[in-house]
Amino acid sequence: MRITIVADVLGEENNGTTITIKRLINGLIEKGHDVVVVSPHEDKESINPKYYTVKKRSFWPFDKYVAKNGVELGKPDRKIITEAIKGSDIVHIELPFKMGKLAVKICKELNVPFTTAFHCQPENFSSHLGLKNFKPFNEYLYGYYNRTFFKNADFIHCPSEFIKSELERHNYKARKFAISNGVIPTYTKKETLKPENLKDKFVILFTGRFSKEKCHNVLIESMKYSKYADKIQLIFAGNGPLEEKIKKQGSKLINPPIMGFYTKEELSDIINYSDLYCHPSDIEIEAIGCIEALTCAKVPVICNSKRSATRFFALDERSLFKPNDPKDLAKKIDYWFEHPEEKQEMSLKYEEYAKQFRIENSINKMIDMFNEAIKLSKQKNTQKTKDKKLKTA
Repeated sequence: MRITIVADVLGEENNGTTITIKRLINGLIEKGHDVVVVSPHEDKESINPKYYTVKKRSFWPFDKYVAKNGVELGKPDRKIITEAIKGSDIVHIELPFKMGKLAVKICKELNVPFTTAFHCQPENFSSHLGLKNFKPFNEYLYGYYNRTFFKNADFIHCPSEFIKSELERHNYKARKFAISNGVIPTYTKKETLKPENLKDKFVILFTGRFSKEKCHNVLIESMKYSKYADKIQLIFAGNGPLEEKIKKQGSKLINPPIMGFYTKEELSDIINYSDLYCHPSDIEIEAIGCIEALTCAKVPVICNSKRSATRFFALDERSLFKPNDPKDLAKKIDYWFEHPEEKQEMSLKYEEYAKQFRIENSINKMIDMFNEAIKLSKQKNTQKTKDKKLKTA
Protein backbone atom coordinates (compact mmCIF):
# COMPACT_ATOMS: atom_id res chain seq x y z
CA MET A 1 0.00 0.00 0.00
CA ARG A 2 0.93 3.62 -0.44
CA ILE A 3 0.23 5.17 2.94
CA THR A 4 0.37 8.90 3.66
CA ILE A 5 0.93 9.93 7.29
CA VAL A 6 -0.11 13.51 8.17
CA ALA A 7 1.77 14.39 11.35
CA ASP A 8 2.29 17.78 12.99
CA VAL A 9 4.51 16.38 15.73
CA LEU A 10 7.58 14.61 14.38
CA GLY A 11 10.63 16.40 15.76
CA GLU A 12 12.78 15.43 18.71
CA GLU A 13 11.65 12.31 20.59
CA ASN A 14 10.68 14.21 23.74
CA ASN A 15 7.01 13.23 23.80
CA GLY A 16 4.96 10.07 23.35
CA THR A 17 3.18 11.24 20.19
CA THR A 18 6.43 11.83 18.28
CA ILE A 19 7.86 8.50 19.42
CA THR A 20 4.80 6.50 18.42
CA ILE A 21 4.39 8.17 15.01
CA LYS A 22 8.02 7.45 14.15
CA ARG A 23 7.59 3.83 15.19
CA LEU A 24 4.49 3.54 13.03
CA ILE A 25 6.33 4.94 10.00
CA ASN A 26 9.28 2.59 10.42
CA GLY A 27 7.04 -0.39 11.16
CA LEU A 28 5.00 0.14 8.00
CA ILE A 29 8.13 0.51 5.86
CA GLU A 30 9.58 -2.69 7.34
CA LYS A 31 6.36 -4.44 6.30
CA GLY A 32 7.04 -3.36 2.71
CA HIS A 33 4.62 -0.45 2.43
CA ASP A 34 5.36 2.80 0.58
CA VAL A 35 5.13 5.54 3.21
CA VAL A 36 4.76 9.26 2.54
CA VAL A 37 4.93 11.78 5.41
CA VAL A 38 3.51 15.30 5.60
CA SER A 39 5.09 17.19 8.50
CA PRO A 40 6.99 20.36 9.45
CA HIS A 41 9.86 18.00 10.33
CA GLU A 42 12.00 15.45 8.52
CA ASP A 43 13.09 12.56 10.72
CA LYS A 44 16.57 11.49 9.69
CA GLU A 45 16.37 8.39 11.89
CA SER A 46 13.37 6.90 10.07
CA ILE A 47 14.20 4.27 7.45
CA ASN A 48 13.35 6.02 4.16
CA PRO A 49 9.90 7.60 3.88
CA LYS A 50 9.27 10.34 1.33
CA TYR A 51 8.74 13.71 3.05
CA TYR A 52 6.50 16.58 2.05
CA THR A 53 7.63 19.32 4.40
CA VAL A 54 5.32 22.18 5.37
CA LYS A 55 6.26 25.31 7.30
CA LYS A 56 5.79 25.50 11.07
CA ARG A 57 2.92 27.49 12.50
CA SER A 58 3.96 30.44 14.64
CA PHE A 59 2.48 31.02 18.08
CA TRP A 60 4.44 34.26 18.41
CA PRO A 61 5.48 34.85 22.07
CA PHE A 62 4.73 31.20 22.90
CA ASP A 63 6.95 29.64 20.20
CA LYS A 64 9.73 28.68 22.64
CA TYR A 65 7.28 27.19 25.13
CA VAL A 66 5.51 25.19 22.40
CA ALA A 67 8.86 23.95 21.03
CA LYS A 68 9.93 22.77 24.52
CA ASN A 69 6.84 20.58 24.59
CA GLY A 70 7.79 19.04 21.24
CA VAL A 71 4.51 20.05 19.62
CA GLU A 72 5.47 22.44 16.83
CA LEU A 73 2.48 22.32 14.49
CA GLY A 74 2.39 22.34 10.71
CA LYS A 75 1.08 25.28 8.69
CA PRO A 76 -1.62 24.01 6.29
CA ASP A 77 -0.44 24.09 2.68
CA ARG A 78 -3.06 22.86 0.22
CA LYS A 79 -0.61 22.34 -2.66
CA ILE A 80 1.87 20.28 -0.62
CA ILE A 81 -0.77 18.20 1.18
CA THR A 82 -2.66 17.51 -2.07
CA GLU A 83 0.55 16.35 -3.74
CA ALA A 84 1.27 13.99 -0.83
CA ILE A 85 -2.26 12.52 -0.79
CA LYS A 86 -2.62 11.99 -4.56
CA GLY A 87 -2.25 8.33 -5.48
CA SER A 88 -2.40 7.11 -1.87
CA ASP A 89 -4.35 3.99 -0.95
CA ILE A 90 -4.95 5.35 2.55
CA VAL A 91 -4.18 8.50 4.54
CA HIS A 92 -3.67 8.42 8.32
CA ILE A 93 -4.13 11.78 10.08
CA GLU A 94 -2.50 11.91 13.49
CA LEU A 95 -3.79 15.13 15.09
CA PRO A 96 -7.03 17.21 14.91
CA PHE A 97 -5.41 20.57 14.21
CA LYS A 98 -5.40 22.84 11.15
CA MET A 99 -3.19 20.67 8.97
CA GLY A 100 -5.22 17.58 9.82
CA LYS A 101 -8.50 19.35 9.08
CA LEU A 102 -7.25 20.42 5.67
CA ALA A 103 -6.05 16.87 4.98
CA VAL A 104 -9.58 15.57 5.68
CA LYS A 105 -11.06 18.04 3.16
CA ILE A 106 -8.53 17.07 0.50
CA CYS A 107 -9.11 13.34 1.08
CA LYS A 108 -12.83 13.86 0.53
CA GLU A 109 -12.25 15.96 -2.58
CA LEU A 110 -9.91 13.32 -4.07
CA ASN A 111 -12.04 10.41 -2.81
CA VAL A 112 -9.08 8.91 -0.90
CA PRO A 113 -9.94 6.87 2.22
CA PHE A 114 -8.50 8.10 5.50
CA THR A 115 -8.24 7.21 9.17
CA THR A 116 -7.57 9.40 12.19
CA ALA A 117 -5.91 9.04 15.59
CA PHE A 118 -6.70 10.38 19.06
CA HIS A 119 -3.35 11.28 20.62
CA CYS A 120 -4.25 14.60 22.27
CA GLN A 121 -6.24 14.20 25.48
CA PRO A 122 -7.97 17.52 26.34
CA GLU A 123 -6.13 17.69 29.65
CA ASN A 124 -2.81 17.61 27.79
CA PHE A 125 -3.74 21.04 26.47
CA SER A 126 -5.71 22.46 29.40
CA SER A 127 -2.91 21.70 31.88
CA HIS A 128 -0.79 24.39 30.18
CA LEU A 129 -3.56 26.90 30.89
CA GLY A 130 -3.90 25.89 34.54
CA LEU A 131 -7.28 24.28 33.73
CA LYS A 132 -6.38 20.59 33.96
CA ASN A 133 -8.98 19.97 36.66
CA PHE A 134 -11.65 22.32 35.29
CA LYS A 135 -14.10 19.72 33.98
CA PRO A 136 -16.35 22.06 31.90
CA PHE A 137 -13.39 23.22 29.81
CA ASN A 138 -12.13 19.66 29.21
CA GLU A 139 -15.63 18.52 28.28
CA TYR A 140 -15.83 21.45 25.87
CA LEU A 141 -12.57 20.35 24.23
CA TYR A 142 -13.87 16.78 23.74
CA GLY A 143 -16.89 18.29 22.00
CA TYR A 144 -14.80 20.75 19.99
CA TYR A 145 -12.48 18.01 18.66
CA ASN A 146 -15.51 15.99 17.68
CA ARG A 147 -17.42 18.82 15.97
CA THR A 148 -14.48 20.20 14.04
CA PHE A 149 -12.59 17.04 13.12
CA PHE A 150 -13.60 13.55 14.23
CA LYS A 151 -17.25 13.79 13.13
CA ASN A 152 -15.88 13.80 9.56
CA ALA A 153 -14.02 10.50 10.11
CA ASP A 154 -15.19 6.88 9.90
CA PHE A 155 -12.18 5.44 11.78
CA ILE A 156 -10.27 6.50 14.90
CA HIS A 157 -7.12 4.85 16.24
CA CYS A 158 -7.33 4.86 20.05
CA PRO A 159 -4.03 3.96 21.78
CA SER A 160 -5.91 2.34 24.67
CA GLU A 161 -9.28 0.86 25.66
CA PHE A 162 -9.51 3.71 28.17
CA ILE A 163 -9.51 6.48 25.58
CA LYS A 164 -11.80 4.42 23.34
CA SER A 165 -14.37 4.33 26.16
CA GLU A 166 -13.90 8.08 26.76
CA LEU A 167 -14.68 8.81 23.11
CA GLU A 168 -17.74 6.58 23.27
CA ARG A 169 -18.85 8.43 26.41
CA HIS A 170 -18.49 11.72 24.50
CA ASN A 171 -20.58 10.43 21.59
CA TYR A 172 -17.85 10.05 18.95
CA LYS A 173 -19.62 8.09 16.19
CA ALA A 174 -16.65 6.79 14.15
CA ARG A 175 -15.46 3.21 14.49
CA LYS A 176 -12.83 3.08 17.21
CA PHE A 177 -9.85 0.70 17.12
CA ALA A 178 -8.04 0.27 20.46
CA ILE A 179 -4.45 -0.41 19.38
CA SER A 180 -1.42 0.11 21.61
CA ASN A 181 1.29 2.33 20.18
CA GLY A 182 3.66 -0.57 20.80
CA VAL A 183 7.16 -1.14 22.14
CA ILE A 184 10.21 -1.63 19.93
CA PRO A 185 12.71 -4.51 20.49
CA THR A 186 15.28 -2.09 21.99
CA TYR A 187 13.33 -2.39 25.21
CA THR A 188 13.78 -5.89 26.55
CA LYS A 189 14.93 -7.50 29.77
CA LYS A 190 18.72 -7.83 30.02
CA GLU A 191 21.45 -7.91 32.64
CA THR A 192 22.69 -4.35 33.13
CA LEU A 193 24.99 -3.25 35.94
CA LYS A 194 24.27 -0.08 37.84
CA PRO A 195 26.82 2.71 37.46
CA GLU A 196 29.32 2.89 40.31
CA ASN A 197 27.63 5.94 41.89
CA LEU A 198 24.29 4.12 42.10
CA LYS A 199 25.39 0.69 43.32
CA ASP A 200 24.22 1.31 46.88
CA LYS A 201 20.97 3.02 45.83
CA PHE A 202 17.42 1.77 45.25
CA VAL A 203 16.78 3.35 41.83
CA ILE A 204 13.27 4.50 40.88
CA LEU A 205 12.73 5.59 37.26
CA PHE A 206 10.02 7.77 35.76
CA THR A 207 9.93 8.43 32.01
CA GLY A 208 7.80 11.42 31.02
CA ARG A 209 7.81 14.93 29.61
CA PHE A 210 8.62 17.62 32.17
CA SER A 211 5.12 19.12 32.29
CA LYS A 212 2.36 19.67 34.84
CA GLU A 213 0.18 16.65 34.08
CA LYS A 214 3.11 14.26 34.58
CA CYS A 215 3.13 15.12 38.31
CA HIS A 216 6.86 14.82 39.01
CA ASN A 217 6.15 16.88 42.13
CA VAL A 218 4.10 14.04 43.67
CA LEU A 219 7.00 11.60 43.35
CA ILE A 220 9.44 14.17 44.75
CA GLU A 221 7.08 14.91 47.66
CA SER A 222 6.70 11.19 48.42
CA MET A 223 10.36 11.04 49.40
CA LYS A 224 9.51 13.12 52.49
CA TYR A 225 7.36 10.24 53.73
CA SER A 226 9.45 7.26 52.68
CA LYS A 227 11.36 5.42 55.40
CA TYR A 228 14.12 4.77 52.88
CA ALA A 229 14.54 8.20 51.26
CA ASP A 230 18.27 8.21 52.04
CA LYS A 231 18.67 4.98 50.05
CA ILE A 232 16.45 5.96 47.09
CA GLN A 233 17.67 7.64 43.91
CA LEU A 234 15.05 9.04 41.54
CA ILE A 235 15.78 9.26 37.82
CA PHE A 236 13.57 11.43 35.60
CA ALA A 237 14.04 10.64 31.91
CA GLY A 238 12.71 13.30 29.55
CA ASN A 239 12.70 17.04 28.94
CA GLY A 240 10.17 19.85 28.77
CA PRO A 241 9.18 23.31 29.97
CA LEU A 242 9.19 22.54 33.71
CA GLU A 243 12.74 21.20 33.86
CA GLU A 244 14.12 24.00 36.05
CA LYS A 245 11.11 23.96 38.36
CA ILE A 246 11.40 20.19 38.88
CA LYS A 247 15.13 20.54 39.55
CA LYS A 248 14.42 23.18 42.19
CA GLN A 249 11.77 21.00 43.86
CA GLY A 250 14.07 17.97 43.83
CA SER A 251 17.12 19.85 45.12
CA LYS A 252 15.74 19.64 48.67
CA LEU A 253 15.88 15.83 48.73
CA ILE A 254 18.70 13.86 50.37
CA ASN A 255 19.41 12.47 46.90
CA PRO A 256 18.25 15.03 44.30
CA PRO A 257 16.73 13.46 41.15
CA ILE A 258 18.99 12.67 38.22
CA MET A 259 17.40 14.32 35.17
CA GLY A 260 18.27 13.84 31.52
CA PHE A 261 17.16 13.18 27.98
CA TYR A 262 18.45 9.79 26.86
CA THR A 263 18.81 7.81 23.64
CA LYS A 264 16.75 4.65 23.25
CA GLU A 265 19.77 2.51 24.05
CA GLU A 266 20.69 4.57 27.12
CA LEU A 267 17.12 4.48 28.39
CA SER A 268 16.93 0.71 27.91
CA ASP A 269 20.00 0.34 30.14
CA ILE A 270 18.56 2.67 32.77
CA ILE A 271 15.27 0.77 32.85
CA ASN A 272 17.08 -2.52 33.26
CA TYR A 273 19.25 -1.44 36.18
CA SER A 274 16.37 0.37 37.93
CA ASP A 275 14.74 -1.30 40.93
CA LEU A 276 11.26 0.12 40.42
CA TYR A 277 9.32 2.12 37.85
CA CYS A 278 6.95 4.85 39.06
CA HIS A 279 4.36 6.66 36.93
CA PRO A 280 2.77 9.53 38.93
CA SER A 281 1.04 11.20 35.96
CA ASP A 282 -2.72 11.59 36.38
CA ILE A 283 -3.44 12.27 32.68
CA GLU A 284 -2.47 9.59 30.15
CA ILE A 285 -3.89 8.15 26.94
CA GLU A 286 -1.47 5.22 27.22
CA ALA A 287 2.03 6.07 28.61
CA ILE A 288 4.54 4.35 26.36
CA GLY A 289 7.30 4.89 28.97
CA CYS A 290 5.48 2.68 31.44
CA ILE A 291 4.97 -0.07 28.86
CA GLU A 292 8.68 0.04 28.00
CA ALA A 293 9.46 -0.53 31.68
CA LEU A 294 7.02 -3.45 31.91
CA THR A 295 8.60 -5.00 28.82
CA CYS A 296 11.92 -4.91 30.67
CA ALA A 297 10.25 -6.77 33.58
CA LYS A 298 10.02 -3.81 35.93
CA VAL A 299 7.37 -3.68 38.64
CA PRO A 300 5.46 -0.37 38.43
CA VAL A 301 3.78 1.93 40.92
CA ILE A 302 1.09 3.83 39.00
CA CYS A 303 -1.25 6.70 39.78
CA ASN A 304 -4.78 5.32 40.08
CA SER A 305 -6.35 8.25 38.24
CA LYS A 306 -9.69 7.93 36.46
CA ARG A 307 -8.26 10.10 33.68
CA SER A 308 -5.33 7.79 32.98
CA ALA A 309 -5.13 4.61 30.92
CA THR A 310 -1.90 3.65 32.69
CA ARG A 311 -3.71 2.45 35.81
CA PHE A 312 -4.99 -0.56 33.88
CA PHE A 313 -1.42 -1.86 33.54
CA ALA A 314 -1.25 -2.60 37.28
CA LEU A 315 -1.75 -6.30 37.98
CA ASP A 316 -2.85 -5.70 41.57
CA GLU A 317 -3.38 -2.98 44.20
CA ARG A 318 0.25 -3.06 45.31
CA SER A 319 1.12 -1.23 42.10
CA LEU A 320 -1.46 1.55 42.46
CA PHE A 321 -1.47 4.69 44.60
CA LYS A 322 -4.11 7.37 45.22
CA PRO A 323 -3.94 10.39 42.87
CA ASN A 324 -2.03 13.38 44.22
CA ASP A 325 -1.26 11.50 47.45
CA PRO A 326 2.51 11.42 48.10
CA LYS A 327 1.99 9.62 51.43
CA ASP A 328 0.21 6.73 49.74
CA LEU A 329 2.85 6.66 47.02
CA ALA A 330 5.61 6.48 49.65
CA LYS A 331 3.76 3.60 51.32
CA LYS A 332 3.68 1.62 48.03
CA ILE A 333 7.35 2.38 47.30
CA ASP A 334 8.37 1.26 50.79
CA TYR A 335 6.37 -1.95 50.37
CA TRP A 336 8.34 -2.97 47.29
CA PHE A 337 11.59 -1.91 48.96
CA GLU A 338 10.81 -4.22 51.88
CA HIS A 339 9.62 -7.18 49.80
CA PRO A 340 12.29 -7.96 47.18
CA GLU A 341 11.13 -11.57 46.78
CA GLU A 342 7.60 -10.49 45.90
CA LYS A 343 9.01 -7.86 43.55
CA GLN A 344 11.06 -10.50 41.76
CA GLU A 345 8.01 -12.74 41.43
CA MET A 346 5.88 -9.91 40.04
CA SER A 347 8.58 -8.78 37.61
CA LEU A 348 8.19 -12.08 35.75
CA LYS A 349 4.43 -11.59 35.58
CA TYR A 350 4.80 -8.04 34.24
CA GLU A 351 7.29 -9.22 31.62
CA GLU A 352 4.80 -11.83 30.42
CA TYR A 353 1.90 -9.37 30.52
CA ALA A 354 3.82 -6.83 28.42
CA LYS A 355 4.34 -9.22 25.48
CA GLN A 356 0.99 -8.10 24.04
CA PHE A 357 2.42 -4.59 23.49
CA ARG A 358 5.14 -5.59 21.03
CA ILE A 359 5.36 -3.17 18.12
CA GLU A 360 4.81 -5.89 15.49
CA ASN A 361 1.38 -6.66 16.95
CA SER A 362 0.47 -2.97 16.87
CA ILE A 363 1.61 -2.48 13.27
CA ASN A 364 -0.40 -5.51 12.11
CA LYS A 365 -3.51 -4.13 13.82
CA MET A 366 -2.98 -0.70 12.25
CA ILE A 367 -2.73 -2.33 8.81
CA ASP A 368 -5.97 -4.18 9.51
CA MET A 369 -7.64 -0.84 10.31
CA PHE A 370 -6.30 0.68 7.09
CA ASN A 371 -7.67 -2.26 5.08
CA GLU A 372 -11.06 -1.84 6.76
CA ALA A 373 -11.09 1.84 5.76
CA ILE A 374 -10.16 1.01 2.15
CA LYS A 375 -12.87 -1.67 2.04
CA LEU A 376 -15.52 0.72 3.38
CA SER A 377 -14.50 3.37 0.84
CA LYS A 378 -14.92 0.91 -2.02
CA GLN A 379 -18.34 -0.10 -0.71
CA LYS A 380 -19.42 3.55 -0.53
CA ASN A 381 -18.17 4.19 -4.09
CA THR A 382 -20.04 1.13 -5.36
CA GLN A 383 -23.22 2.32 -3.65
CA LYS A 384 -22.82 5.82 -5.12
CA THR A 385 -22.50 4.31 -8.62
CA LYS A 386 -25.66 2.24 -8.07
CA ASP A 387 -27.55 5.27 -6.79
CA LYS A 388 -26.46 7.29 -9.84
CA LYS A 389 -27.69 4.61 -12.21
CA LEU A 390 -31.05 4.47 -10.42
CA LYS A 391 -31.44 8.25 -10.70
CA THR A 392 -30.72 8.26 -14.43
CA ALA A 393 -32.86 5.19 -15.14
